[in-house]
This record gives sequence, structure tokens and C-alpha cells, in this order.
Amino acid sequence: MTIKMVADHAVWPKANDAIFGLAAKAKDAIAKYGKENVIDSTLGALVDDDGNLICMDTVYNELKSLPNADIAAYAQVAGQPDYLKAVQDACFKEYKPNAHIRAVATPGGTGSIRHAIWNYTNPGDSILVCDWFWAPYVTISEEFGRTVTNYKLFNEKGEFNIDSYKENFEALLNKQKRLVTVINTPANNPTGYSLSDEEWEQVLDIAKDNAKDKENKIIIVVDVAYIDYAGVGSERRKFFSKFSNLPENIFVIVGYSMSKGFTMYGMRSGAAIGISSNEDLAEEFYYSCMHANRANWSNGTRAAMSIMTNIYNDPSKLKAYENEVNKYKDMLRKRANAFVKGSKDVDLEILPYRDGFFVSIPCENAKKASDELIKEKIFVVALKKGLRFAVCAVSEEKCAVAPAAIKKVLDNLK
Repeated sequence: MTIKMVADHAVWPKANDAIFGLAAKAKDAIAKYGKENVIDSTLGALVDDDGNLICMDTVYNELKSLPNADIAAYAQVAGQPDYLKAVQDACFKEYKPNAHIRAVATPGGTGSIRHAIWNYTNPGDSILVCDWFWAPYVTISEEFGRTVTNYKLFNEKGEFNIDSYKENFEALLNKQKRLVTVINTPANNPTGYSLSDEEWEQVLDIAKDNAKDKENKIIIVVDVAYIDYAGVGSERRKFFSKFSNLPENIFVIVGYSMSKGFTMYGMRSGAAIGISSNEDLAEEFYYSCMHANRANWSNGTRAAMSIMTNIYNDPSKLKAYENEVNKYKDMLRKRANAFVKGSKDVDLEILPYRDGFFVSIPCENAKKASDELIKEKIFVVALKKGLRFAVCAVSEEKCAVAPAAIKKVLDNLK
């Protein structure tokens, strides 16, 4: 008989993170065969054409200029007040909703998802997420005794499947009377899809219609981790203004991350931003998240908060930072365009791509496909419904030729 010491709710399968494991294999292959002979499309981080992690000069020059005490000191539990203002400016830019808004610092966007699921669902509830999703949504939900229900992200036209969304939304809400729905847009991980403003109108119409029943509590969580690399200028932020003057039983939580926009993946900084037409509910959100901060990680990374604050409070630093972001945004767009064109040229089926770090390739038996691609020195993440190719981590030249190699392997598996 095997002795078990952990509590029943803390027993999980003995498995390492598949993506980081694949990244380690890619690193070994690069050491063995040379980086020019390997396509490493694993981690969701910006990498230059030589395979080096991109670390923005404007960000890290600011970090190195901070006094030691500003790096070492504790931050306030909810986050530094000047940071909580700056993070709203960074997130919304000119499209800040006309609403009561509160922000609480979190370790990356992950912390905001954690708070939304824990603070706004009951044990046994199910969270609504599309069928092409970031796996930790399930990990976090399971940790808290919640489940995940999937709707189909795409319809036959390759557009947002509003019918599937509505069907699952209303079924869960009628059963639970409260619903957390997580929408990862713009630049969805793993597909690169961004909801259009018209599609957002449809989503909000469903919420407003169901909010007529005052017993219903609707929480829309918008995961905008990749927003700084979406669209031209601030166009992909226009939808934020649609969160103005919503019924008070619709609460919006925006999960903002500094990981991508500031290339600060390991410094773990971001914010949960609550939006409501009711000030009391915004205050409730603030104190609920602050308590959850204290109960879990106590407080966030002071240095990261100071970096954002200093950049956003100095027009010259902000301009330099935005120029640097736009440079890499342009690089990412060229890579994605090369992959999309390469896919079209060889008739490789990909999901609709609009923005961001990833392109997805639907296929059967994705794990087998990934294993076969490794033999060709191509490292692509296997998902339940297909493969995820990280254009953020692959040069434009390799993005152009990868589709043909992937197509050949997939055809051989048929």
C-alpha cells in the first residue's frame, strides 16, 4: 500500500510542464546541430534572429538606474499607488472606460486570472473558456475545485463563434446564476485571433440581455497579456470603451501583464483591473483582491512597478519606450506575415491569425506530429487540437520556410 502525505485535493499527476520540457530539447538540439539548423518555436517570448532573448533597453536601463532601496523594498500589498495609476494608462491608453475602475498589482497576468476565478466563483462552478486556450486556465480552475467548459472559438467562416459562445454562456449562467467567462483577446494564445469591435458588441449584447435577470452575476475576464503587440497603434484597445455604463451585475476584470510589453517575463508583474458602473462593487473588487494578494504572495515586485511608473511619468522615456515597442511589433508582424504567406503557398491549414506571438495549425494527433517534427529539428508545441507555432521566437527567414516542412510531416502522417 502506497502512503500518501499530501491532502486529497493536492494530489496531481506526476508531470512536468510540456512546453518548458520541449524548449529544453530544442536547446539541446541547437547545441548539437547549430542554431542555423534548428527551428525553435516553443516559448512565448520575443527572440531576435540570432536566438537571443530580447530585453528592451529602455526597460533595463531604467531598472539599472533605480536606487538599491527601490529594488529591494517591499511594495504595498495592493501595489504602489503611482503604479496602479500608471498601469491603467498603459492598459487603456486613450480608451479608458467611463466607469469606476480599481487596480491591484499581481505577479504577471496569471495572478489576475487566479483572483478572478477564486474571488468570483463558488466551489464546483465551471468557467467558460474557448476551445483554443492557454492551458493554465484549467490548472488554476482545478486547483480551486472548479472546472472549465469550452465553447467553439471559430465558426465555419473562421469568425468568432457567437452562437457557440451564447449557447454555453446561457447554459452555465442558468445553472450557476453566476459566471466567469475568460476571453483572451487581442492576440489570443495560441491562435493569434483578436475579436473585432463588432464581435465585442455581440458578446456584450449577450451579457446585457442576461443581466436583465438581476439574480445573474456576470463576470467578463479579459486576458490582454499580448495587447502591446496587437494591431496598429491603439486600434486593438478601442473595445475598452465599450465597458462604459454597463449594468451593475456585469463586472469586467482586465488581466494586464508586463511580461510581454516590457519584456519582463521573469520579474512577474501585472495587474487585475476591475471595471464597474457601481463604485461599491469596484471597491469590493479592490479589497477582495488585496486580501487575496496578502494570502498568496503578500506583495508584488517593487522594481517592476517603479520601472513602469518612471517610464509613464516621463514623456521622453515614454516616447523612447514606445518607439522600441513599435520596432519589435513591426518585426513580429513581418514574421507572422511570412508564416501566413508560407502556409498559403503550400496549402497548410492554419487558424485565422490577426495579431500576436502565435499561429495555430489544426491537426489530428498533435503530439505525434510534434514528435515527428522534432526529427526534422523543428520544435512546435502540441496542443489538444493542433500545433502552436511561436512566430515571436523564430526569424522571418525561418518563418517563411517552416510551413512547407510542417506540411510535409503532416501529409506523411495521413
